[in-house]
Amino acid sequence: MIRAEKMALPVSVGALLESEVIEDPLYKDEGLCVLGIFGKTAMLPGSPKEFLINTLADKHIYPLFGLDETDNHNSGSLIQAYYSQENRVLYLVLTSVCDNRQLLWACESLSTGVGHSEAHEFWKGADKQHCLALLYLFSLCHVLLLVHPTCCFDVTYDRLFRALDALRQKVLPLLRAAIKDSTISKEWKVNCRPCPPRLLFVFQMNGALRSYGGNGSDPSGGNADKPKKHSPRRRLQHALEDQIYRIFRKSRVLTNQSSNCLFTVPANQAFVYVVPGPEEDPVAAVLGQLRSNCALRENDTSTSVSGPRRYQQMRHSARQPSFNVESSSLSGGQLVDCNLKEFLWQHVELVLTKKGFDDSVGRNPQPSHFELPTYSKWAQVAYRLHQVMIANTEEETAELAVKVQSQLKFLEGFLDADAKFSENRCQKALPLAHSAYQSNLPHNYTTTVHKNQLTQALRVYSQHARGVAFQRYALQLHEDCYKFWSNGHQLCEERSLTDQHCVHKFHLLPQPDEKPEMDRNPPILNHNSRGRSTSSCNCGRKQAPREDPFDIQAANYDFYQMFEEKCCGKLERIDFPVFQPSTPDPAPACEEAPRPTEVAAPVPVPPSEPGSGPSEGERLKESIPASHPVSHTPGESTSLSLALSLGQSTDSLGPYGDGGGGEGQEKRPSLVDRQASTVEYLPGMLHSGCSKGLLPKFSSWSLVKLGPAKTYNPHTGLEQPGFLPGSSFLLPWDVVIRSRSEEEVGLTEPLDGGPSSWPAPNKTVAGKRGSAGGLGRGRRRDDVARAFVGFEYEDSRGRRFLSSGPDKVVKVLGPGGAKEPATRALNTDMPLYIPSPAQGRGLKTHYAQLARLYIVVPDAPLEITLNPQVQPGPPPCPVFHPERTELVLPSDGLWVLRFPYSYVTDRGPCYPPKENQPLASYKVLRGILRASPLPPQ
Repeated sequence: MIRAEKMALPVSVGALLESEVIEDPLYKDEGLCVLGIFGKTAMLPGSPKEFLINTLADKHIYPLFGLDETDNHNSGSLIQAYYSQENRVLYLVLTSVCDNRQLLWACESLSTGVGHSEAHEFWKGADKQHCLALLYLFSLCHVLLLVHPTCCFDVTYDRLFRALDALRQKVLPLLRAAIKDSTISKEWKVNCRPCPPRLLFVFQMNGALRSYGGNGSDPSGGNADKPKKHSPRRRLQHALEDQIYRIFRKSRVLTNQSSNCLFTVPANQAFVYVVPGPEEDPVAAVLGQLRSNCALRENDTSTSVSGPRRYQQMRHSARQPSFNVESSSLSGGQLVDCNLKEFLWQHVELVLTKKGFDDSVGRNPQPSHFELPTYSKWAQVAYRLHQVMIANTEEETAELAVKVQSQLKFLEGFLDADAKFSENRCQKALPLAHSAYQSNLPHNYTTTVHKNQLTQALRVYSQHARGVAFQRYALQLHEDCYKFWSNGHQLCEERSLTDQHCVHKFHLLPQPDEKPEMDRNPPILNHNSRGRSTSSCNCGRKQAPREDPFDIQAANYDFYQMFEEKCCGKLERIDFPVFQPSTPDPAPACEEAPRPTEVAAPVPVPPSEPGSGPSEGERLKESIPASHPVSHTPGESTSLSLALSLGQSTDSLGPYGDGGGGEGQEKRPSLVDRQASTVEYLPGMLHSGCSKGLLPKFSSWSLVKLGPAKTYNPHTGLEQPGFLPGSSFLLPWDVVIRSRSEEEVGLTEPLDGGPSSWPAPNKTVAGKRGSAGGLGRGRRRDDVARAFVGFEYEDSRGRRFLSSGPDKVVKVLGPGGAKEPATRALNTDMPLYIPSPAQGRGLKTHYAQLARLYIVVPDAPLEITLNPQVQPGPPPCPVFHPERTELVLPSDGLWVLRFPYSYVTDRGPCYPPKENQPLASYKVLRGILRASPLPPQ
């Protein structure tokens, strides 16, 4: 409850409307003039808008430095109200982000991490709420006072008023619904305002005109002796009036009929006032103010008058003549400028006397409605509009309030010039970015090309796009480019086993009994990289072109099965064990199977007893504790494991340490001896990182016999297609069988050309006079059996050659065959890839891959053991081996071991090396062959 006569401080309009104001019975039935004040403030302490009320009411209502901060924070409203019951004037002051204090609070509320777009949305929301509060004032006030800190008109108000006029037309039906039950006139309900408000302008004097404010001199440099009728400040006011009226008429904010306008301006009265600047001498200014106040006190009547006569007398004394002639102060009869109260009160008087505003112009001006309500009627309408437009705390008007808020988006086209510029700029940059994305594009392309082109498009877009819409249109660019790529331009992402992309667009693979269909979307096709190469069959006697394989079965099995009926099907062979299912639907082994720990590669040693099995009596060179799980693919930070390549698990490393084969040594079980799974199969190839007990569905290796040992002629070499001239000769390998010297009887030293065929350092074999190398002096020529070995390499064009070492190609120019022994090749790690000696004209290096191993086993008491181990990549790449290791080759035969074309684990393929990768990491481990003589019968 607030008593109107004791309302010393302004309150928020929400608090004023929610409280019960007790008026003086003398003024209860009097009409009420509502005066709204809005605008901007200068960069000075305090608010000039609030100081105006101090001047108009002749009271110290607002403090010098503005309101208390806590009051404004807790008020929750941007509109402050002060009711001057004596003058029958209700002041409404709007503070917004256009005022310094409110602007600082808004900046403090923004967090430091807010981006440009989020900050723009914040300020745009503040502008919308400011417009809604302005519309609230325009719907309730008779007179509006626009305060500006300079003496230049801000043309942005033209856009603001046009936006407010459009918004008012949008929300007018909603406002009518809100006040339809109020006890007011029909015109007020229809127009949602007591009258078309009259807008007045108050400007602050700039420093440019202060020096001319007290005399009649012309600031433009004219004749200073000629007296002027109007002072420079008044002439400035007239110029501003003409400018403002011309601008608003041109933009049709002001029209002939005042009832159709958002506001009106008087046609025959001043509506612009320029507040003079402060005096140069502040003491003189204070003394002058004191004299004027004392003069008012002396002129007051000594007799006390009460009642309506007192009110009329007070109003009459408050009014001063608008213009007076004081010849004593100014020469030439120059008109005296009025003060702010005189300027404003001439308009307030028209309201309080119920004359209203007749601001329509033209030939047939239509009178506008006018109503002077009492405070109770005005408060009733103001409360309902406040609930709909600002507060929204009642359930009855909640739906209308939501609809009013939804109409605020209509303001974006008027107020948000930055966003409009940004929208236009980004829309122009978007086609340029699309052109940059689609430039030099193939019809189908991969994800990498898509990302590279998208990066280029974003670079072009960022060069032209600006403003708050940058991020939104950048996301649209992402979506547009992705739609273009996925709409028939997406290339199949599958890579072949030789690391080449499929050339088809995105497609599905056909099922086992399904035919390819090009017309479907997506099409059903097999992968194809358009890469073709020439390869030989298992035995090497026939060559045929082959497609670039995309799966391990096509690479290592299907291609060689085509030659079975024509070439290799009738040859004697040694089959490797494969998966034998016991259920109709076997499943691949899980990838999360336990991996063996990291150990060193085993090195073959002589058996403990002559004639013992080839898989017994081996020892490990060294054992390193495992710290990482074994990986299937090169490039991962895991270690290499070779334990399973010889059928050894992590738990069985202990008994196979360094030892000479004592009685306590256990026999290591081989992979063949262990029972293989018949339910789960190995999805890839067998290697050192596989779980034990798993076999693949097919073998990627092949071991066939071309014929007896005499099939190979050392003088002519291998008579097979594709060999380079002079490079088809196998390397001789002399193996000592026995000696007739009595001191060497019973010596069955295995001689394979490797480290195991030589004695330990600083030790000699009993019965030998010389060192461990070479033949004994008592041996004869028939004690040596000659075998032949050849490492065949084949490039993608089908050119084949044999190699005698890591960096040497066999080249025989004359008759007699190869003279270099095979010892060097057997003692070292042979490379899996070497540069082809037949390079083409292009700059690209062609690599030849180890394809076959030829072994001629003589018809002699000799046992040759085959144990291939391939490492197709740098560590931690696993070591691949056949499904059967330590394989003893039967005597008297020409055997051909065909290596896999591609090496694949269950985690992906091991790709061939690139041009900048070292070839030493791709190798076949030494110890692939081991020879040992059989004991005499």
